[in-house]
Parts: sequence; C-alpha cells; structure tokens
Amino acid sequence: MYSAIHFLKDKKFLILFYILLMTFISLVLFLDGLANVGIDNILYIDGVSTVFFAFYLVAGYLYRRKYYHAFQKPVVHGDMGDMMYVFPEPQSNEQRFFTDILKQLDHYQRKKTEKLILDLKDNQEFIVQWVHEIKTPIAASKLIIDNSAGKPKEAILDKLEDELAKINRLVEQVLYYSRADSFSKDYFISDVHLDKVVKESVKNHAKIFINKRIQIRLHNLDTSVLTDKKWLSYIVDQIISNALKYTDKEGTIECYCEKDKKEQRLIIKDNGIGIKAEDLERVFEKGFTGTTGRINTTSTGLGLYLAKKLARKLSHDISVQAEEEKGTKVTIHFPHPGNFYMTRM
Repeated sequence: MYSAIHFLKDKKFLILFYILLMTFISLVLFLDGLANVGIDNILYIDGVSTVFFAFYLVAGYLYRRKYYHAFQKPVVHGDMGDMMYVFPEPQSNEQRFFTDILKQLDHYQRKKTEKLILDLKDNQEFIVQWVHEIKTPIAASKLIIDNSAGKPKEAILDKLEDELAKINRLVEQVLYYSRADSFSKDYFISDVHLDKVVKESVKNHAKIFINKRIQIRLHNLDTSVLTDKKWLSYIVDQIISNALKYTDKEGTIECYCEKDKKEQRLIIKDNGIGIKAEDLERVFEKGFTGTTGRINTTSTGLGLYLAKKLARKLSHDISVQAEEEKGTKVTIHFPHPGNFYMTRM
C-alpha cells in the first residue's frame, strides 16, 4: 500500500529544499541590521510557514492516495485481467506519461499472448491430425503382418516398406513443423546445386515413380542458388510428393530451371488432375486440402503450407499455377545473391 511514509520519501527533495530556503531567509532576516526583525518574529515566521507547508504535504498525500489506492485495487483483489481498463484518470502529466506507457506495454503483451494462444491451438490441432494420420500406416502394417500367412516374404516386406516410408514421411513432417519456429538456430546458407537436390528427391520417390509408371523429365538444372540444402530438399520433396500424389498412372513430371535479371526459378510441373480455380489462392493455407485433397483422402493440407513457410524464411518464395484436369506448375523463386536476405519470423 502507498503510505504517508512512501509519500514523504518521494517528497524528500522538496522538503530539503524547503528547509534550506527557510534557513536562508531566517539568516538574512537575522543578520540584516536594517530589517530590525527579532528572533521571536523569525521563529514565528518559520513556524507559520512550516504549518502551511505541512498542510500542503497532507493535502497532497490525500489527493495522491486516492489515485494510488485505485491503481492498486486490481492487484489487491486479483483482478488483473482488465487492469488497464480500470486505471483511474491520471492527476498529473507524470502519471499520464507512465499510465500511457503501461497501456502500450499491456497492448503489446496482449497481442503477444493472443499469438501464443493461437500458435498453441494450431500446434494442438496439428498433433491431433498428425496422430490420426500416422495411425493409418501403423494399422496397415499390423494388418499386413496378421494376414502374412502363406504369402511370399518378398511381397510382405515390400508392402511393409511402403508403410514404413509413409511413417517416415509423417515423422519427418512433424520434425520440420516443430523446427520451423526456431529456424534461425538451424540453417546453413551456402551455394547449392539444384540438379543434386532434385535428383536426390526423385531417388527418394523412385518406388512411386516406378509403381505408377510416371515419367520424370529433368533438364536445365545446372544452376546454383544460395540456400540451406536440408530445408530446400524438404521443400522439393513436398512438391514432388504432391505432384506424384495427384498425377495419374503413366503421367509426366518435369523439373527444370529458368532465370532472368531478377531471380532464378526451379519449376516442377505435372500433367495431373490440376487444381480448381477457386482453390488456387488457398493452396498454401494450413490444413486446406480443396477438391483434389478430398479426392485423395491421404492429403493433410500441410505439405505446401510448410513448404511455403520454410521458403519464406530462406528468402525464397513459392507460386502455383494450375488448371483443372490439365496439371499443376509449382515454381520456387530464388533471388539473385545481390538481393538475398534472411527473413526472421
């Protein structure tokens, strides 16, 4: 509580100034022979002045106490939630100055807290969705094992390998998702050859290419860009995985590079089912699957969302052009080294 002792401590310089001022005036009157003021009169003047000064201090304390008690009321009663909206009207410019600062800090903290709550909600939704997704290949693996009696070992292992690959992709997805917000602690920017990144991704998906008899065309990939190889590899993997998912058997996926004075571009193009025009602007939204996602029930709506988020952090960008039933063209945009900067979010 704000007591009289606290008030007097705050006024210590004013009290010291008053004592020095009255001492100076008393000495002048006492030492000035022309003033002809006796010691009794000087003490009388000092006493009356001190009484008036004491009244001033008491009135000031009572006036300030009302404000400080109202200021402390939310704390005393534990009503901190809307503290900034119950502050009393400031009694001075100094109080107004500090109250304004506190309101600004409160506004900043509220926004920060709201963001943390939204992030926590998003993370919870992601984990629930992820657990639901990973249960599918685990259950499928159990069914394969339960129904393995009398079947060739090679066929069983092949099916189990497919399910393990799905689990691995989902585990990789949750790892990259969890690291996305602490990205600044986990990147190494260097010259990366796009042909190596693309070929490694194609190799990772070789079994799907073979099973669906999808043709892969690679050309004009002899290009180096400033990026983090590990994170770019994940981005390319997500895009190629999506292309394979939505390209029919015996389709074609094409990867090539373009460049101009402004940027370099890696283009991954397929002749699959494409994307509806009304869904095109929302393909990077978290959890959005659209019409094509509802056709393919394994779609989570997180692949392109994560790819876009990581690309932005690398100072890259991703754009999509598509036409329904004619295919999709995904472009990763790399700025030239002179325009390169790291985005920190």
